[in-house]
Amino acid sequence: MGAVSTPSADALARRDLTRIYAAAVSAAAPARLVGLALGGGRAGAERVPALLADASRIFLVAAGKAARGMAAELEARLGPKLGEALAIVPSAAPAGAPGAARNTIRTIAAAHPVPDASSQRAAEAALEIAGRAGPGDLLLLALSGGASSLMAAPAAPVTLADKIAINAAMLRAGAPIRELNIVRRHLSVIKGGGLLRACAGARVLSLILSDVAQNDLATIGSGPTAADPTTFAEAIAVLKRRGLWGRAPKSIRDRLERGAAGEAAETIKPGDSLLARVDNVVIGDNRTALEAAAGAAAAAGYAVDRWRELYGEADDVGRALSAHLSAVGGERVCVIAGGEPVVTVRGQGQGGRAQQAALAMALELERLGRSRRIAALFAGTDGIDGPTGAAGAFVSPRTAERARAAGLDPAAALARNDAHPLFAALGDLLVTGPTGTNLSDIFIGLVNC
Repeated sequence: MGAVSTPSADALARRDLTRIYAAAVSAAAPARLVGLALGGGRAGAERVPALLADASRIFLVAAGKAARGMAAELEARLGPKLGEALAIVPSAAPAGAPGAARNTIRTIAAAHPVPDASSQRAAEAALEIAGRAGPGDLLLLALSGGASSLMAAPAAPVTLADKIAINAAMLRAGAPIRELNIVRRHLSVIKGGGLLRACAGARVLSLILSDVAQNDLATIGSGPTAADPTTFAEAIAVLKRRGLWGRAPKSIRDRLERGAAGEAAETIKPGDSLLARVDNVVIGDNRTALEAAAGAAAAAGYAVDRWRELYGEADDVGRALSAHLSAVGGERVCVIAGGEPVVTVRGQGQGGRAQQAALAMALELERLGRSRRIAALFAGTDGIDGPTGAAGAFVSPRTAERARAAGLDPAAALARNDAHPLFAALGDLLVTGPTGTNLSDIFIGLVNC
């Protein structure tokens, strides 16, 4: 009888990383979170059952990366009160994505992360539904990450092409989500409370899966039913700070300058009487995923170390985490963190913020933790990291060395934002396909694994 092979330490560590990540994504499942909210069993959702019971009719708009799953669960639970219903989903999501809605829900596939004509059609459809919901009705918005791009309704004189151009320029400039949405809200009819404004006297309930820091309602999906504390003047300041004002299309400069001069209506502001008609309820966020990951790590025998929120440049985040992992003592420790770093694009490569942070970590781990038993995973809970087919990437102190042995230059790849081909060549990508949810990114690091 031949010898029985056993998995290597690297294979065992990757297995644990994958299982912990899967637990985080499972906890973020839209059907689970919607079910908890509809039963009033989620903090902040205590009023939800009464709002549903009091409505004579319910109009549904679901928008974002989790729209399919949220819409399907709502359809199953709302019964005959559910009238007109619309799900706005990413065009990259397959028709059989988790929680696909039945034929009673109209589905529009729209573009992400850069809007296109399909995004404008989707926004117009959402506004039409809101306009048909009157007194005694409930407009139910099921909102998740990605909705800003999926619903694009430019405010005159801005054209869709001009809005696409400024959005793409801001992404290339590394603008964080907060800055992107300050500008988006002031160029839009639907964002910054615009969907709420479009309602014909209906009550509004928004069930929200948050993919932003501190669950800022004005930022999640650019706040279609939320107050916007920012101004036209701040939108101008963002573009100037990013060096884009002089290159912005004339229609955008005209719109923002008119607004700053008081010649165009501002977005809905805190204290507006319209806000008395809306309940915005966050039913899941990055902490939801992190708590599940921590539970799975503990069940696997790891001591859990919860690190700070992931924010700032992806390169800096990767290096800082490398230093932390290299300094961790004790046996079998799992470091867990979540958030949404940004990438200031300086090259023409292929990748996303998780893969960029992972490659920066690999180079720093080679320097600081070469002799340590460390394995890590950066990944998006949506299963899509940037414009790639991967959720994220695995790294260890040997990743950079392995890359060079394969004829690759990890430092050059990092500089040109080209992490994806490198990790693909090494077999170090995590590929899950779209998960049907989106609660930001997660980092899992195993020490002495």
